[in-house]
Amino acid sequence: MTGKADTAQRLRDLALLRRVRDRIDREYAQPLDVEALARGVNISAGHLSRQFRLAYGESPYSYLMTRRIERAMALLRRGDLTVTEVCFEVGCSSLGTFSTRFTELVGVPPSTYRREARLAVAGLPSCVAKQVTRPIRNREARNVETQLP
Repeated sequence: MTGKADTAQRLRDLALLRRVRDRIDREYAQPLDVEALARGVNISAGHLSRQFRLAYGESPYSYLMTRRIERAMALLRRGDLTVTEVCFEVGCSSLGTFSTRFTELVGVPPSTYRREARLAVAGLPSCVAKQVTRPIRNREARNVETQLP
């Protein structure tokens, strides 16, 4: 009997986490924080952070920043906005934090990416360019040294 109750609770928790993740995907440019996300699903911020990390392998904040950086990459490829304009357009309030996180995820600063990205994806459909240029978090990147013979 408790097994069914545990399973039902786990499914409810996963549904809440999907709602949080979907909200981040939709509202990435809004001022979001873990407390606001947790209030939206009526759980504590600590519980949300722990459960989100268990389910998705990263914190809600990290997931939010990754979404923001992905959108920033698309805006920078267009080339009509400055790095500062892109920073604020995607919901970041600090250019320094934005640049640091961008560099961590993408491997180059946003100004360098803006300069070089248009050439790298020239002629590719936008749906392909998005997939090809998707940021890879450090823990997801393959370790080249371990693959060498």
